[in-house]
Amino acid sequence: MFKTARSKVQTWITAGAGTIAALFVAGVMGAFGALPAHGPPQLPPDAVIDAGRWRLQPVRAYVSHAGVHGVPLKPGQKALVLEVDMTNRTAQSDKGYFNVFTPDGIVLPDSSPMIVLTRDSTMTPELHPGMTERMAYVWPLAGDAAVPANLAFGVTAEIFKQRDNLYGAPGWYNPYRLGTVTLPVTDLSATGQPAIGQPGSGS
Repeated sequence: MFKTARSKVQTWITAGAGTIAALFVAGVMGAFGALPAHGPPQLPPDAVIDAGRWRLQPVRAYVSHAGVHGVPLKPGQKALVLEVDMTNRTAQSDKGYFNVFTPDGIVLPDSSPMIVLTRDSTMTPELHPGMTERMAYVWPLAGDAAVPANLAFGVTAEIFKQRDNLYGAPGWYNPYRLGTVTLPVTDLSATGQPAIGQPGSGS
């Protein structure tokens, strides 16, 4: 009888220890699950960024109240402009750069920018392998839209796959947020000069 009782006690102790261990693990996992997820890193504004098929060097950001690099604006509009030096890191000419930059924390009438080669105002040109070109991302805005003095731009990169699971072909897939780069935004007047009170205006 004593042997049977001792066996039952051992069984209860073992079961209890297992339950406590399970609760402990669940608590630890729950605690980790409750931790805030780390957002994409803040990228230095003066650093060269490797973003998959593109090598990027942000140059400047500004608001233009007139047409910029051949991109016309409608009456009552202004434009947010990001100029960036871009290098095609692939072995063929490409213009898959539309989603590389996204302004954060600002309402855009159209999230798709117009992209222009600054040296000759060519719209959405193919960039050739290894050649660095200065490109302007242009987002038209309402004339009264608020633009912060410092604006974060999300940077999207892609992953190269030798053989994609869906298409079975090599290419750049799986876009992801590489990080965020924050730049000061200069407000240019219709003459192309910094507005009064803006950096570089002399006021």
